[in-house]
Amino acid sequence: MSDTTIKLSDAAIRKQMLADFWFYFRQNRGAVVGMWVFIGLVLLAVFAQVIAPHDPTQQYRDALLVPPFWQEGGSTSFLLGTDAVGRDMLSRLIYGAQYSLFIGVVVVAIALIGGIFVGLLAGFFGGWVDTVIMRVMDVILAFPSLLLALVLVAVLGPGLTNAMIAIAIVYQPHFARLTRAAVMGEKQREYVTAARVAGAGTMRLMFKTILPNCLAPLIVQATLSFSSAVLDSAALGFLGMGAQPPSSEWGTMLAEAREFILRAWWVVTLPGLAILISVLAINLMGDGLRDALDPKLKRS
Repeated sequence: MSDTTIKLSDAAIRKQMLADFWFYFRQNRGAVVGMWVFIGLVLLAVFAQVIAPHDPTQQYRDALLVPPFWQEGGSTSFLLGTDAVGRDMLSRLIYGAQYSLFIGVVVVAIALIGGIFVGLLAGFFGGWVDTVIMRVMDVILAFPSLLLALVLVAVLGPGLTNAMIAIAIVYQPHFARLTRAAVMGEKQREYVTAARVAGAGTMRLMFKTILPNCLAPLIVQATLSFSSAVLDSAALGFLGMGAQPPSSEWGTMLAEAREFILRAWWVVTLPGLAILISVLAINLMGDGLRDALDPKLKRS
């Protein structure tokens, strides 16, 4: 069989796998809705400068706490109203999507890379290496995630960068444990034994042979951790330990609006709804990914 034929066969297999994935993913209506909402959030974040009607930090001193346009006293110049210092709420919510998606991507990337590396080491080598790594992961998991993130931010100092590092450290054990379990199940398979007999080195066995077959649960966990990262970063921002004013991060917006909750409902409700909708959409999409990637959940 020629190399061209092999490449065509591999391409056909990948195409069929993608078609099967989409077939099972779209069976979950909630996952499809969540996917489109997430795509909308991504588009808002990417094209925020084009879509947002105002600069998110610009203050209109003659338009303080203007209600949304459908409410008495509202204005079409500020469709969702303004906050206590006259900044446009719609523009700040749109730019807030950039913060949330950036935080989610960075946190998941750091936690995923670190978790995969230590999980591969623990699962592949076993013995004292496995014991040491897993005990450290157990210690991290023994603390509530938000509490541990707060402690780490308190040590590192408040700010968006330190908040992302703290959240990533908190989420790393989840990826490490998943990777370890998957590697321990895969390393005894025949194809790994065949690769070892063929002369494959340790690094090739770990990263080229075993790891690609362990990615399905990690993808699902990454999706769910993405939503949790958005939620935890908003919580840290609300507590003053995450993104700092005048940034338009949704948690920070909530913190700034606490004192106006009774007389200006929109400055509190709208950022809260943004967090709710984005986290719910990502979780629904994660459920769909789990159904599509887990063979045990696929219906014949």
